[in-house]
Amino acid sequence: MIRTVVLQVWSLWWREMKRFWRQPSRVVGAVLQPIVFWLLLGMGLNGSFRPPGAFPTMTYMEYFYPGVVLLVLLFTAIFSTISTIEDRRQGFLQGVLVAPISPLVIVLGQCLGSTTLALLEGAVFLLLAGTAGIKLNLVAALSTLGVMAIIGMGLSGLGLTIAWRMESTQGFHAIMNLILIPSWLLSGAFFPVAGVPSWFRWIMQGNPLTYDMGLLRSALYMGSSKMVSASSGPENITVSIIVAAIFTLFAFACAVTMARREASGVRA
Repeated sequence: MIRTVVLQVWSLWWREMKRFWRQPSRVVGAVLQPIVFWLLLGMGLNGSFRPPGAFPTMTYMEYFYPGVVLLVLLFTAIFSTISTIEDRRQGFLQGVLVAPISPLVIVLGQCLGSTTLALLEGAVFLLLAGTAGIKLNLVAALSTLGVMAIIGMGLSGLGLTIAWRMESTQGFHAIMNLILIPSWLLSGAFFPVAGVPSWFRWIMQGNPLTYDMGLLRSALYMGSSKMVSASSGPENITVSIIVAAIFTLFAFACAVTMARREASGVRA
């Protein structure tokens, strides 16, 4: 039984890998677009904007770097989960749903594929950390990859939750841009929670990505004197870990629920 489930998950995971590498435009778009954001906005604001509460020697390029890492994960989730809509059009999704495969296994395979791609792209971008002034040691690098895996899984689950109910890629992009891009902007990636009006701070602190962002910054500066001041959200790392884990599990559960509804409709 376990061997069968592992084989099913692996097959769906491997399909995501092959499809990604057969579409070079996805690789270019998911990696280069965030880099362009980082270079243009980072260089443009580097001399005129100093994040409130940041370490005295921290430049805006350095502050914005973790936000771009999060953007890489976000774009990967968008590009990966949109394939669900294409699978429905081609009939592959219907074939999988009528097969003796649990919707939970289907979603797990899809999420693991998307998360793996996010880790690969994020790991490539981590090579540029030195150019931002961030000196990664082994502990910081491994901690960052672990945090990226949690965030990637959560964003993939959120993307699948939406994709499983959408009929067109145009509608999917509209919903994702309406939800994910504002969530990223309000996560502390572009500007910190410190310094904003109190009512606006409540909005940012109610955003799950704010805790992901704070956790990501803490991981990047693990063991560094900048660790506490680098946080863009709640300074309590334990709280950030709990919220990030809850968001990931909730998003995954929602994706499984949507998959089960779709499977019920196909099998009816």
